[in-house]
Amino acid sequence: MKLQTTLFGKPYTFHSVKEVLAKANEQKSGDTLAGIGAADAKERVAAKYVLADLTVEEVTNSPAVEYSEDAVTRIILDDLDRAQYEKIKGKTIGELRETILDNLITGDRILTLARGMSSEVIAALAKLMGNLDLMYVARKLHITATCNTTIGKPGTFAVRLQPNHPTDDVKGVTASLLEGLSYGAGDAVIGSNPAIDTLKSTSDILNLFNDVKTRLHIPTQICVLSHITTQLEALKAGVPMDLCFQSIAGSEKALASFGTDVDMLAEANELMRQYGTSKGPNYLYFETGQGSELSAGAHNGADQLVMESRCYGLARHYKPFLVNTVVGFIGPEYIYDSKELIRAALEDNFCGHMHGLPMGCDICYTNHMKADQNDCDSLLVMLASAGCHYVMGIPQSDDVMLMYQSTSYHDIAAVREMLGLSPIEPFREWLESYGIWENGRLGKNAGNPRIFL
Repeated sequence: MKLQTTLFGKPYTFHSVKEVLAKANEQKSGDTLAGIGAADAKERVAAKYVLADLTVEEVTNSPAVEYSEDAVTRIILDDLDRAQYEKIKGKTIGELRETILDNLITGDRILTLARGMSSEVIAALAKLMGNLDLMYVARKLHITATCNTTIGKPGTFAVRLQPNHPTDDVKGVTASLLEGLSYGAGDAVIGSNPAIDTLKSTSDILNLFNDVKTRLHIPTQICVLSHITTQLEALKAGVPMDLCFQSIAGSEKALASFGTDVDMLAEANELMRQYGTSKGPNYLYFETGQGSELSAGAHNGADQLVMESRCYGLARHYKPFLVNTVVGFIGPEYIYDSKELIRAALEDNFCGHMHGLPMGCDICYTNHMKADQNDCDSLLVMLASAGCHYVMGIPQSDDVMLMYQSTSYHDIAAVREMLGLSPIEPFREWLESYGIWENGRLGKNAGNPRIFL
């Protein structure tokens, strides 16, 4: 294995595949603060040269956390399609990059090959690709999943309606919910983050969502994003639940910091299959975000992108209905500015798609980041063009409970109209029946929640 190169007469030597991967990564403040990123642009380019010449087999055999030490690693490697792996293991990462960027290769063929790629290999590909490369490949990968409705069909761009409230007041949640529906949001899921993680709050909101969904005959799915243990308690108590949610991470230690593990995720999947109120077969909703493992002290010396890609390797084991990266939520200690924000979102969208996941993005930033709403607008158009399955719909882009900025109902409606995209078909037909959606855009009753009363 060759881990050195010479660039402009200066030799560069790396000590492990993990170091090559970290230093080949585009600049992220988290990697820099952790002391694992490239010292400068020249070292980054040198690492990319070395990475391009490593084989798929060499990267696969160098997981971020050892197989014997980590349940996430075991899932990622045990799930590999060995027949596909044998076809590509001798290719270099540079050669594999050229393969997936070939305009003659189909998305289905890429997805078949990707079943033989470990999460580290997929992350390695991303490190050798420009932003447009990431968008170009992801756009070709058509991935569907079904809960009550089916997400991911070509020509659709879905929305998670996120009617959060700072005190979980049912009237406040209802007002936000009906407003979002009136702008065409909610086809991916109606899902709120509760302010208080209790059985009562979770149950009250789920019952509210189910009541509105049933009364108005809305073809969608409902979820409350409390901790997985709270949701399972509600499920066992007979509370209606279409999707079970959990934040996940790329190592066993980081999962433990979220209060979960791989066995709990498997249990949730089985309980949802038995007692959930959706038809399935996809019952789970996962959220991720670059920097989670580093913030938990559980990154094992690996960079943010590698650990994020491992989240998707874990996720694909459970065949979820939704996955999304919350790309700027942690703050500038991990994603510093708009350039890093855009890059991370495109990397995550690509890596999620390569893992065969229905991939969404919460395009968000905290108020102490060097980013603003114009950056969210730009990234929204880029992700919609790159085949992203869904984004968040939040009143005026301002989440009053989570205290961050994201994307609004109006933003998504504009992008759907501009790019010729539409909501998920049964939901679109439901919107048309209320005059909310007409001829590929918002209709005469858009923005008027009184039509539901």
